[in-house]
Amino acid sequence: MSPDSPIAVLDSGIGGLAVVRALRALLPHERILYFGDTARTPYGWKSPATVSGFVRQIVGYLQGYDPKHVLIGCNTATSLALAAIKKEFPDLSISGIVESGARAAIEAAGAKSFPLIAIMATEATIWSKAYERAIHRRRHHARLLLRPAPILVPLVEEGRETTDPLMKLALSQYLQPLVARGADVLVLGCTHYTLLKPMIRKLTNNAMRLIDSSEQCAEDVARRLAAANLLFGGSTAGSTSGSLRCFVTDDSPRFRTLAIKFLGKETEPPVLVSPDELYAVSVR
Repeated sequence: MSPDSPIAVLDSGIGGLAVVRALRALLPHERILYFGDTARTPYGWKSPATVSGFVRQIVGYLQGYDPKHVLIGCNTATSLALAAIKKEFPDLSISGIVESGARAAIEAAGAKSFPLIAIMATEATIWSKAYERAIHRRRHHARLLLRPAPILVPLVEEGRETTDPLMKLALSQYLQPLVARGADVLVLGCTHYTLLKPMIRKLTNNAMRLIDSSEQCAEDVARRLAAANLLFGGSTAGSTSGSLRCFVTDDSPRFRTLAIKFLGKETEPPVLVSPDELYAVSVR
């Protein structure tokens, strides 16, 4: 491991590309590996044991690239698997996406005695209580509104735009109770929701402070690398352009189409790594 080693980001599918975009904006000279488990997505309805098994296989595969940091860029995978994975790979620097989002939510709530913080995420993330624990460790008296939003990820992955009537209807159904209850802060607890921020702001009339978990965890990774003197060139400034290499477990045309939306530009075709290959690595 050295400053020129890559940063590895893994996700259940494509949503983690929102994290990659945030990382590239902060650290444009870093090499980034992205692994999307597109054959087994979504993770949001799966058990902790199943998700942990998938993440274990992916981290084992990425370990072969000697990453200087591994980011579980998926709220569901972080909530269900992070603790177990850190124990199984003690020599790897590994972080998730929940803690940084919780910390930002508390900061956004300001000095209010009993802030009302809303969490909108997949069902598995909500059921895990990961955000509840992370927020209450920092602010015992914070009040929480937990809103599972299972329809949003499939709509995003269908390629529906924020102008789509069905997308607007679904978001309205999820957001209206949060606005009615007077939430101070809304944590977007799924990386897919990054694409929906403009519509969320419009539908809520900016009534709540929005916390984008993708942006927050990218900032957290940058701080970690800086503290460990592992930033490329020792800082965010350098003469070498960064790179992005993607791996997927199912090379569907949808990945390339949606990657443009998440990244804002085209990327190189992904490398196909089948689930069988992942399993073979994990049992060596």
